[in-house]
Amino acid sequence: MKILHIITSANPKNGGPIQGIRNYESALHLLGVQRSLLSFDSPEAILDWNFPSTLKVIGLGQSKTGWQYNKLLMPWLENNIANYDRVVLNGMWTYHTYATLKAIKKLKNYNSSLSIPKVFLMPHGMLDPWFQKDETRRIKAVRNYFYWYFIEKQVINNVDGLLFTCKEELLLARTTFSGYKPKQELNIGYGIVEPPVCSKDLLEGFYNQFYISRDQPYLLFLSRIHPKKGIDLLLKAYHQKLTEMELADDLPHLIIAGPGIETDYGKQLLRYLAENPILQNRIQFVGHLSGDIKWGAIYGCDAFILPSHQENFGIAVAEALACSKPVLITTKVNIYREIEIGGGGIVNEDTLEGTYKNIAQWISLTDEEKELMCRNAQSVYKKYFNIENAAKKYFKVMTASK
Repeated sequence: MKILHIITSANPKNGGPIQGIRNYESALHLLGVQRSLLSFDSPEAILDWNFPSTLKVIGLGQSKTGWQYNKLLMPWLENNIANYDRVVLNGMWTYHTYATLKAIKKLKNYNSSLSIPKVFLMPHGMLDPWFQKDETRRIKAVRNYFYWYFIEKQVINNVDGLLFTCKEELLLARTTFSGYKPKQELNIGYGIVEPPVCSKDLLEGFYNQFYISRDQPYLLFLSRIHPKKGIDLLLKAYHQKLTEMELADDLPHLIIAGPGIETDYGKQLLRYLAENPILQNRIQFVGHLSGDIKWGAIYGCDAFILPSHQENFGIAVAEALACSKPVLITTKVNIYREIEIGGGGIVNEDTLEGTYKNIAQWISLTDEEKELMCRNAQSVYKKYFNIENAAKKYFKVMTASK
């Protein structure tokens, strides 16, 4: 089976969708799937991103405008799309979804006997009602409202099916826009690759790069520096708990990893630290982490924390579980039910109070209770988010959709 993925950018720093595509490659290749990835990146940039050799990556060059218009996409699709058995559109609200269906319609009108692949769309959480309701997104919400009725609704209702990473994402997608009537809603699950085995070299690589004491426990936040991630709540909740404690050393330090500290939101967080000196030796921003350094950061932490307001899946959450690290998350992380049922972490609301509870409940656990939660975290990963199982489910959905 040949599958074509289309995405606006294949830059690994974007995380989420592109990381998921990379994660699945080895397991799907073993199942006999040949995949190509078409993106709006320059061919030169793609060479620097170290994709698996079995994944054919095609860069059409940079697109234009916020809509990601690319004049090369339609001609490429008209000449090549019939070479694939399935097409998966990753993400929404940009030119690639509209152009793909337009190209297929044009081909069918030109030659009704031509073999055209089934087309699926993976929203990656972009149908979550949070994007329409959050106050910081009012202008974008109005834009999406009109775009939905004029363009995207037709895309959603005309592709052969929508692919969701978990049941919660599927259910939330039904609540956002009227006129939502897809042909199929398919919960295909999601998985991550098995992490490398923990070693002294992994840990030392992280500790040495950021001058972190081997003996200092820490909580790890690993995601983009973005308002959606609730980092402002995390700093305030941590500050609140620290000032309440008689022995500050009983509270682990906090390490915040991820790109985006140069943004307005990132600068706001740094100002908060500057205004509260008590925090400055306890909270450290370390920037974007990848490869062995990332795994060293995860293995070295006491627990992973993500007070997100909206998280379609949370690849970093699953990675922490795979490393036997409990996760302190919110009910807005869509895989929270699996984690809560399996006892692999602590779940509260995406509020200041909820974030405070996550920290307070974690440090109140006994060593035995923490060790049990670590074992549970690994069990949750194996049951729900193992890449081999997820790839088999994905393959079954693709082959069954004839």
